[in-house]
Amino acid sequence: MTLPTIALFSGDPAGIGPELVQKLIQHPISQQAAKIILIGQKDSLHTTPQVEWHAWSGYQTPPFPQAVANADNGAYMVAALAEGVSLVRDGHADAFCFAPLNKSALRMGGMHQEDELRWFAEFLNFKGVCGELNVLQNLWTSRVTSHVALKDVSHLLTSQKVFESIEMIAKALKAAGKTSPRLAVCGLNPHNGDNGNYGDEELTIITPGVAMAHKAGIPADGPFPADTAFVRAIRQEGGYDGVVTMYHDQGQIAMKLMGFEKGVTVHGGLPIPICTPAHGTAYDITGKNLANPQAMCNAFELACRMGQHHKQSQKPASLAA
Repeated sequence: MTLPTIALFSGDPAGIGPELVQKLIQHPISQQAAKIILIGQKDSLHTTPQVEWHAWSGYQTPPFPQAVANADNGAYMVAALAEGVSLVRDGHADAFCFAPLNKSALRMGGMHQEDELRWFAEFLNFKGVCGELNVLQNLWTSRVTSHVALKDVSHLLTSQKVFESIEMIAKALKAAGKTSPRLAVCGLNPHNGDNGNYGDEELTIITPGVAMAHKAGIPADGPFPADTAFVRAIRQEGGYDGVVTMYHDQGQIAMKLMGFEKGVTVHGGLPIPICTPAHGTAYDITGKNLANPQAMCNAFELACRMGQHHKQSQKPASLAA
């Protein structure tokens, strides 16, 4: 089996991204796991023979001020994201992995979408269902609503969206090598609504969404009270591979408590695999050689797995057999 090719972007040049990528590409395991096409500044990284520099507009960009978010590093990041996605879309790479980005800088640099996921979808002209998936070792999460005000969550929930979130994480888990993923679905209200006493979304919206998943052949259980869903996932015999949450912090608090410096974000549902560490740019430690590369390594490893699956799926049936 040939190695996957990973388009690797060093992230926000004002943050810890270049340091993380430097530590990643120097690790022997990364060199053995994939062919790397590196997107970054020539003078910010020392490469190895196994790493191929990508020729792009930002290759010879002068150094950026460290720990400063502005339009310049924002525009640089937007241009680099376009390069990475294009490499995979056009068949030159099998997956895209990037170091942390600064969202304020991205907006100043021209990204006007809700987040980079929506930017990716628009760039790829993708109209289907997509959403952020968070991964901590063997546990994945998806969410039905994401970057919205908490007061709006209930009105945004529908059975169809619950089903789509279940389906999306199931497909992503299969693309990462889990052939029969098991999923737990969270309720919305305290104590799962207590049979409608504290809200009825569990009865009227979430349960029908889970039933739709069953009809589609996806093994999903719930809804479970959100304060025990993750306990079930990690402690129950056999456990669960993924947890579907109803809003952003319902899953993020649990995942970050379990492993803040290990988590990975997958941009689920898109036609190409895209992975990044779940943490931020850490301006407070930029330039101090203190950045922990664990999440970056985890993101790269997952990109390799998903890239290999993507590589195989793009082959004609006669060659993939």
